Amino acid sequence: MCVAYPGTVIELRENGKKAMVDFSGTRTLVQTGFIPVQENDRVLVHAGCVLQVLKKEDADAMDEIFAEIAKMENDSGHSTGGNR
Repeated sequence: MCVAYPGTVIELRENGKKAMVDFSGTRTLVQTGFIPVQENDRVLVHAGCVLQVLKKEDADAMDEIFAEIAKMENDSGHSTGGNR
């Protein structure tokens, strides 16, 4: 299964062609492609590429869903094996 994760742009690099994105403390350099992003934008990232800039309420909802999944995994002692 492929999953895209929400993150926050913390720094632009290479004239905006790349961005450092924070995923709950884990920072990853991603490609922005043709998606114009700015620092502090919430973005959806899959396979190292920004798919879209998210509205705040959509990003917050995704954060809640992923937090709930992580809690269920911790409570059950099982993991889906997914990493951000």
